[in-house]
Amino acid sequence: MAGSELTNLKSPRVKAARRLTKRAFRDQDRKFLAEGPQAVREALKLDGVTLELFTTAEAELRHPELVTEATLQGVPVHRASGEIMAELSQTVTPQGLLAVCRLVHVPLEEAVPATPRLVAVLAHVRDPGNAGTVMRTADAAGADAVVFTDASVDPYNGKCVRASAGSLFHLPVVIGTPAAVAARHLRERGLRVLAADGAGKHTLDDVDLSGPTAWIFGNEAWGLPEEVLAEADDVVRVPIYGQAESLNLATAAAVCLYSSARSQRVP
Repeated sequence: MAGSELTNLKSPRVKAARRLTKRAFRDQDRKFLAEGPQAVREALKLDGVTLELFTTAEAELRHPELVTEATLQGVPVHRASGEIMAELSQTVTPQGLLAVCRLVHVPLEEAVPATPRLVAVLAHVRDPGNAGTVMRTADAAGADAVVFTDASVDPYNGKCVRASAGSLFHLPVVIGTPAAVAARHLRERGLRVLAADGAGKHTLDDVDLSGPTAWIFGNEAWGLPEEVLAEADDVVRVPIYGQAESLNLATAAAVCLYSSARSQRVP
């Protein structure tokens, strides 16, 4: 059980956690916030990742197994008032559970296995909800890793962490790598590098996806810049059979990743 309830908004512990809502402080402290029972549950599955847990009394009653697991791991558990949780939360309706975690990303060289099958690269992706959803989809499709280029959103952004639904803790994540560097490295590992872009000459129906593939996904509003497209082995578009002008980034990424995953699994 947690100790006495935190009620002071100016508490050093609360202020230290609150500063992690800013990227500069996340980078400086090498920590981030994971909010909600799903994120906390997945964080606790990794040794040494969860550093502190904040919980309201109500959330402690709803999810006693998470508080127990944190306690068994030696993670400090702080019972917080609703006001404190609202201060720490980055959602309109806080779920009452929030973990302080150490950063979990790895270098590109360590993220991609010797014989990779599927990798997702996010280049110039700025929307955290889309980025987190692509992480979740890549995880579900069995991808080996997700690469966030230096021009993309921070995967530790609160909205991105929530949208990943715990997948941030499931597969290797790389951050800050230039798109050209990532493409060359992935090609050296035996992956065919495909850029997903609405202006592509070929569609998913035209390309063979049975081999190891790295997909590069770009900004939803303006796609991929020419210099990134130039790094790809091919530029592929998702075919539109109806009257919709386009698909949003997360949906297009899901179609591409699952097309590759399915092709690799069909005898």
